[in-house]
Amino acid sequence: MLEKIHQSIDELYPEMVEIRRYLHQHPELSFQETKTAKYIADYYEELGIPYQTGVGGNGVIATLKGTKPGKTVALRADFDALPIQDEKDVAYKSKVPGVMHACGHDGHTATLLTLAKVMKKYQAELTGTIVFLHQHAEEFAPGGAKPMIEAGALDKVDAVFGTHLWATVPLGVLQTSKKEFMAGADRFEITIQGQGGHGAYPHETKDAIVLGAEVITQFQQIVSRRVDPLETAVLTTGIFQAGNAFNVIADQAELVGTVRYFNVDVQELIMNEMEKILKGVCTSNDASYTLNYVKGYPPLINHPEGAEIVIEASKHIDEIQTAEEILPVMGGEDFSYYMMEKPGAYFFTGANKEGNPYPHHHPKFDIDEKALPIAAKTLIGAYLEYQKGNA
Repeated sequence: MLEKIHQSIDELYPEMVEIRRYLHQHPELSFQETKTAKYIADYYEELGIPYQTGVGGNGVIATLKGTKPGKTVALRADFDALPIQDEKDVAYKSKVPGVMHACGHDGHTATLLTLAKVMKKYQAELTGTIVFLHQHAEEFAPGGAKPMIEAGALDKVDAVFGTHLWATVPLGVLQTSKKEFMAGADRFEITIQGQGGHGAYPHETKDAIVLGAEVITQFQQIVSRRVDPLETAVLTTGIFQAGNAFNVIADQAELVGTVRYFNVDVQELIMNEMEKILKGVCTSNDASYTLNYVKGYPPLINHPEGAEIVIEASKHIDEIQTAEEILPVMGGEDFSYYMMEKPGAYFFTGANKEGNPYPHHHPKFDIDEKALPIAAKTLIGAYLEYQKGNA
């Protein structure tokens, strides 16, 4: 059966590319993906596969029940885009100003939709039930996974598998982990309130730029001098905004950034140390501050058995030359919520496009579309391996 499925996936490769390019030209931001959700729902309507819309927001879930008894396994794809201007010179360039699929979610959706079409063809031979889980809003916390789970997306599911087309990994390479795979990802927003004044009279001011610079410098000592060297953490200040004239001392500064971690104790330590530094710097300079620390997605921790299933499935896919276990990456993913609820695994499908070195979230981001059928074959392979192991 697996050989026939692979052949059918290959036959539908042109349609897979067509879907991906259509979605690439019509991206929608997180929590605004109404047209994309309708496109997905219409596709399942045409296939004759039962589906639900509006799951936890804009989520869409389709269910294909095989004729043979077995487990229920969800396969997940996200479908939101990013607030980035598409700078690629290609025919399928985004038609929406300031919005583009700069992370491959269009490819994820094309992969899962085409896989659904293939498996509908083999429904009579199918063991168990496939849940095609199309998730909105992965890119922007609180994300779409959590509300979909709260809406019952996993209530009857035994396991969950998902993949990310990974543009910095060569085509034909699959990567996963049997433990921590992606980091917890938080966001912080800080406002430092000083006292502005004329640039010629600094002694009469409380310079918010100087205070902000001092805070940022001391923040760098949290990971290097407060966190256990055997733990992993990142603290990045990505925005530092203050001032509006060359000869005016700013009265206010805004700092926005991210914290990444795997251990919740490290997360708490960093939060506490940030507060102490802010309080110390501002108090000693007669300034004030506000700190809004937003806990984002928790760490994505794969289940060992699920990762082993993915690796085993890859052995039956001719296009995969290497399936490897890797050290965790510091990017975040709300697939972590699924792993907290059910067994399974997440994996990267190599999708590096020759001549396009640009990473995820870059204005010139693109993928090698030959990765799409590889992703589809690995997902259905994991599904079948799971059924075999739980017969």
